[in-house]
Amino acid sequence: MPVSSASKFEWFFREVASLDVDKDDLKRYSGFINGKLHDLLVVGQATATANRRDIMEPFDLPITKGLQQSIDEFKRLDTEIDLKTVLEGLTTWPPLDVSLSEETEARLPLIAGGLSVALARTFKILKPDLPNPQTAHWEQAFRVFHLLL
Repeated sequence: MPVSSASKFEWFFREVASLDVDKDDLKRYSGFINGKLHDLLVVGQATATANRRDIMEPFDLPITKGLQQSIDEFKRLDTEIDLKTVLEGLTTWPPLDVSLSEETEARLPLIAGGLSVALARTFKILKPDLPNPQTAHWEQAFRVFHLLL
């Protein structure tokens, strides 16, 4: 990740949850985001297929009310730093049996941003006074997401 992109993520985590993250954290973060996007796309693919469509639309993705609120919060924050552009280059998704509509594909960086807001806030829910997440904190937050998404 380029230095300017890393500094945007550092700013983002400080702004959203008063957390200091480093490059090792950003590697964990990237793996988490891509894994959760993969999970959402797999479920979206199943929904599209069940509805006999070969194109996945945004409404096929299992976006909960809480995740939608985090996406909306990300949109407000992103006007300050343009993190969506960085997420577009960072996020990857697996080959699927269905195609993504243009609208679905365009929405993925926003979903990644919403997941980012939710992740940052999860650290503070689990440990309110946490200044700098360590490996155990990341693993604990990931377990919460794996349970729910």
